[in-house]
Amino acid sequence: MTGLNERKQKILRAVVTDYIQTAEPVGSRTLSRHYQLALSAATIRNEMADLEDMGFLKQPHTSAGRIPSQQGYRFYVDSLMHQARLTPQEEHYLERFFTQLQKMREIDQIVQQTAKALSVLTRYTSLVLAPQLKHCAFAQMRLLPIDEKQALVVLITDTGYIRNKVIDMPQALSADELDRIVAYLNQELAGLTIAGLTAARLRKLRTDLYSRMDILHSLLVMLEECSSDEENRIFLGGTSNILDQPEFKDMAKVKHLLTLFEEGERLTLILENAQEGITIRIGTENLLAEMHDCSLITASYHLHGRPLGTIGVLGPTRMEYDRVTTIIKDIAERLNLLISTL
Repeated sequence: MTGLNERKQKILRAVVTDYIQTAEPVGSRTLSRHYQLALSAATIRNEMADLEDMGFLKQPHTSAGRIPSQQGYRFYVDSLMHQARLTPQEEHYLERFFTQLQKMREIDQIVQQTAKALSVLTRYTSLVLAPQLKHCAFAQMRLLPIDEKQALVVLITDTGYIRNKVIDMPQALSADELDRIVAYLNQELAGLTIAGLTAARLRKLRTDLYSRMDILHSLLVMLEECSSDEENRIFLGGTSNILDQPEFKDMAKVKHLLTLFEEGERLTLILENAQEGITIRIGTENLLAEMHDCSLITASYHLHGRPLGTIGVLGPTRMEYDRVTTIIKDIAERLNLLISTL
């Protein structure tokens, strides 16, 4: 990065800005006419040649102008990008949207609608990872008798996620004894995440309630199933938006990306590996080969400071990074507040 003086930075920012807007290679005359660089076209041309030699720009065709390279986009995002602000229309949309979400109590429904809002505002494809069961905290267990031989066990997490299972009932236990077992488990597990149900913790519960192993076994099996749950719950919005981008008019090029949208397990892996806060991955910085022509901007959302899931926006490397970053940050903050009131 050394040697990128102020003049070169201004030219690089102008090239990135223009290419994001037009999707056309940028020439020195375009920059001299439309950007206040106070430089001649010849000087700009020489500086652009230097930026190409340094790896920040590339020339798709010999007679064409230049476009940003992945290195150029990275430097722009890290050092040159200005913070965008929501437009009045975007603010109004989000205020109305989250007012409507306040009426919903199911967190899956909330994150699914959030995916739609992200795609509408950004005009790219959105990906939202719903709270994974292993990251949710134990809130309550209930045991509801069905008949003399069976009962329904209901596990409720702090995000409102519910898992239930029918178990066989031992005839030797009275209703009072069952209530005491469930009350004990509720006390011991309160606030513990599902991922925190370690083998050592489960052994302790078995030891404490050894005399009631018959019923306890069924309850602990359910908890063990939850702790190893690999269910992928991911919601997409605006999957067809990617087809509106000039970079993806070639169907052979976009075919693998569209197939990826159907593979929840691989998308979950990408979103689960996203870092805290706002993360921007450009081109080959993305783990999956299908996304090497794309950029992915993600943000995590939380409940009481504990990360629950991830929201993301996927678009071409020629993405409006400043605008999308502002939108996704705002939505994540609003989502945090909403989830805390459920």
